[in-house]
Amino acid sequence: MTVFASHLRSSGSSAYIIFLATIVAISGFLLGFDTAIINGVLLILRSQLALSNFATQAAGGALLLGCLLGAASASLVGDRFGRRNSLLLSALLFLASTAATAMAGSIMVFSLGRLASGIAIGLASVLTPVYIAEVAPAHSRGRLVSMNQLAVVTGILIAYLVGWRLASWGADSWRWMVGIAVLPGAVFLLGLLAIPESPRWLIGHGQGRKGREILARIFTPEEAEEQAALIESASTGQVATWAEVFARPMHKALVVALGLAILCQITGVNAVLYYGSILITEHLHGQSTSSALAASVFIGSANLLVTLLAMRFIDRWGRRTMLLTAAGGMSVSLLLLVAAFSMPAAPTMLLLVSILGYIGFFAFGMGPVPWVVISEIFPNRVRGRAASVATSALWAGALLVTLTFLSLIRSLGVAGTFAVCASLSVFSFVFIWKLVPETRGKTLEQIQQEWRA
Repeated sequence: MTVFASHLRSSGSSAYIIFLATIVAISGFLLGFDTAIINGVLLILRSQLALSNFATQAAGGALLLGCLLGAASASLVGDRFGRRNSLLLSALLFLASTAATAMAGSIMVFSLGRLASGIAIGLASVLTPVYIAEVAPAHSRGRLVSMNQLAVVTGILIAYLVGWRLASWGADSWRWMVGIAVLPGAVFLLGLLAIPESPRWLIGHGQGRKGREILARIFTPEEAEEQAALIESASTGQVATWAEVFARPMHKALVVALGLAILCQITGVNAVLYYGSILITEHLHGQSTSSALAASVFIGSANLLVTLLAMRFIDRWGRRTMLLTAAGGMSVSLLLLVAAFSMPAAPTMLLLVSILGYIGFFAFGMGPVPWVVISEIFPNRVRGRAASVATSALWAGALLVTLTFLSLIRSLGVAGTFAVCASLSVFSFVFIWKLVPETRGKTLEQIQQEWRA
């Protein structure tokens, strides 16, 4: 791995940056796989153990509760020990907890293992976009940070494929579905050993020489020195306090970050990704477990393809334009979904088109862009803690949807539940239009100066 890194450094800074982003983005693959594999696992456990809606939601939400706890603690760990060392810790915890979950003998042990895996993923979900943003050049930062979301949707698709193929392996097939994540977890751990610490973290913590050495691998010598000077002028060398994160100059940035983080979750994406198979088997007549899992693979493929498209345009169109396009398209798709479920017999084609449209628009904007915005709109000094707050809010929104979705369907019906999601998507459009600024093509320090102004 080290030899490979040296080869990339010698072949050009672009290759080296892609190498760094690819390694840390493996955490996104783990996130996508572990969150989506529950789609197939719960379908099996719900049948085997006759789980109630509450028990199903609790098992599904255990990982997300862990993600919330991990994200909340990420700033304390990441600011003190560095981005890379903290990611190493998350990789070790992920490997141990995944193995324990696969060997669980009860739903309680299963849920506790998922909780621990969630802590590892939550920690990485904050630090991965931050690390990439702190090493990436301004002109390609959006695309590079979006590699994390690409890894997430790739993990989701692979999870759907694994669930579909392993569902016929018998009563213990769910153990293989969960345990196979040990393989990419090990690759993540080994890859982290080959990458350096974030240069912005090093310079901000009095290790300017090491930080300049890393910047010199990314930029020309002149650009590296200029970047180092900008970072030093924007940093005080001291760890920021929580009071600074919530101080008045940070209010607008926090509102934007928290709003995007929550809205990208409560507009219903996890309802489709986690419970899609249950929705198809329980609300569409004549659909088998195999056909439901196959439909999930189709949805995951669309998610991946549109995310690739989003990466192509994020540094051309800008963050704001893509978010507005996504929120508008999601609103229309969800209204079509409401119409489909309002009919006496939901037309399968209309249902599929509505779901694919919703997932497609989400993947184009509300999936990748909030991670990019959260990673770049805060000053260097408070970025770790502020990103931790915003990402914790994101996981809180995901947890809320996961723990309430099946209960909402029971109370409001499928059409009523997705009508709520459609209303929230319309609100998202208004929120983005009014409050979200454009940050395309600007250095992190330029963004910091604009917030001050």
